[in-house]
Amino acid sequence: MTIFQAIILAIIEGITEYLPVSSTGHMIIASAVLGMPPDDFVKFFTVNIQLGAILSVVVLYFKRFFKSFDFYYKLIVAFIPAALFGVLFNDKIDSLLESPLTVSIALLVGGIILLFVDKWFDKNESDGATKINFKDAFIIGLFQCISMIPGVSRSAATIIGGLSQKLNRKTAAEFSFFLAVPTMFGASAKKIVDIYQEKSLDFFTADRIQLLFIGNIVAFLVAMLAIKAFINYLTKYGFKLFGWYRILVGSSILILLASGFSLSVA
Repeated sequence: MTIFQAIILAIIEGITEYLPVSSTGHMIIASAVLGMPPDDFVKFFTVNIQLGAILSVVVLYFKRFFKSFDFYYKLIVAFIPAALFGVLFNDKIDSLLESPLTVSIALLVGGIILLFVDKWFDKNESDGATKINFKDAFIIGLFQCISMIPGVSRSAATIIGGLSQKLNRKTAAEFSFFLAVPTMFGASAKKIVDIYQEKSLDFFTADRIQLLFIGNIVAFLVAMLAIKAFINYLTKYGFKLFGWYRILVGSSILILLASGFSLSVA
């Protein structure tokens, strides 16, 4: 991996992590386009730079993170389903990370769903709740499990999960951001442990540490801007634009694959 490739992936991560368009899916496709094989470091890099995106949420919502212990309990309740699911199906999830076809189908189907989300939950904007209880948190956590399929989008799944519990769009989106912190931290920590057990600390060469540092810094800065823009746009206009974008990208990838264009990441 070159510094240029690292920066491109980090920009994509920062823009897409909190948008309902699937950051993982976009990085899989970008890696394929950039000709990057899915070796252990590329997989580790795409997970690890999420830490930079995590930090952007902590900085932007600093006061909320230190408001009450009740807040942390709800995050833990929401995090548990994905943690268990990830442990049970880790190998299967890793295999899906190498499939542009899976990503394209998930983007397309998810895009179609987003076209109707605003209509389905229209009343939430006028009558929706602004506070989350433990039941809401757990159900949102169950929705997050769906996002382990590359291309689904963790943000989309958890926000829709929140809307299903009659939260308004802003509250659902912000809780989705907060839930990203333990989820991404857990995923990154697990990858570090896995790499240590399989490869030892020799895996982290000076060049690789430099790439990880650059990637996290870029992802942090870009995510700071993306979060603010997304909340403002979502509150005013809803999900339809993101739905059409997903349909366009997913359909384009399917057409390329069907025409024999190589997007193999093997």
